[in-house]
Formats: sequence, structure tokens, C-alpha cells
Amino acid sequence: MNRNLSCSNPLSAPIELLDFLNTEGSLTAMLEVKAGQPLRVERSFEGYRLLSLAQKKQLRVQGAALSRPLLAWVREAQLYGNDVKPWVQAQSIFPLASLKGQARRLQQLKSTPIGYVLFKRSRTLPNQRFIQQTADGWQRQTLYDWYGRNILISETFLAAFLSKDC
Repeated sequence: MNRNLSCSNPLSAPIELLDFLNTEGSLTAMLEVKAGQPLRVERSFEGYRLLSLAQKKQLRVQGAALSRPLLAWVREAQLYGNDVKPWVQAQSIFPLASLKGQARRLQQLKSTPIGYVLFKRSRTLPNQRFIQQTADGWQRQTLYDWYGRNILISETFLAAFLSKDC
């Protein structure tokens, strides 16, 4: 597996968060074990959106294509464990070029956790990950290679998640 990890300061992340930030498998599965129940997904946005220059670079767009508009299917959601407050703020970006064949079902996720689809046949996927601390919490941004298609997923662990026993 080609896995690259970079982190703004890995030593400053809370120890109870490290396994969640670094898992190569399904984060959904780990969160459900912690919650003791299926995740609840509440979408705040789902639809087409033009990508920023930074997002295009994260998706490995190169050359002249960086200056052209790139449309993607974007889903933004909050993930709830066994709490009234969300544990994770998530954003999934599926470039239109990646939504061919079986991958078209990624536009139909609605409130289904994406981990159910991405890790259905494989426990791990090739990925490149960047971990950083943001104003909202610790975030992992992962570029997955899912059957030759690039998919960018960002997950920010919110305060309610850290207040639960890991």
C-alpha cells in the first residue's frame, strides 16, 4: 500500500486521538465501535460545487488543468456517535471524472456513512494523508485511490468526540 502521512505536529495531537487519525482502515467502523451503535449522518450540504485551487492540488490535478474550473460532487456532514453533539465534521469530494461506473453510487449516499461503501471489499485502501490542527479540532485529510479514482475526504474531530472515553 502506498501510504504517505504528513502532520503539522504529530506529537501535539491528544494520545486518545492518534489511532483515529492514523487508521488505514474504516474510520466509520472505529467510530461505531466507540459509540456502541451505528453512526448517524446528518448532511449539511450535498451537491455540485466548483473546487478551489487548493482542493484541485490535493486531488493531484496538474498543469493547465489547475487554472480551469473543476466540478465535483461534494457531501458535507456531521457524524454522530452516541451523543447529541456531533463527533466529526466530514467533507467528501468526488471529482466528476471519478463518478463513472459503479462509483456513481457515491452520489446516492444520502445519510449512509461513506465507510460502508469505500471499505466494503477491502479493509484498507491506498491513500495519502495530511493531519493538521484547525480551529474546529484535529483534522485528517485523506486522498484515497478507490479503484483508480481519486476521492478526497476530510474529517475534523470535534470537542464532543474528545470528551468521550476512548
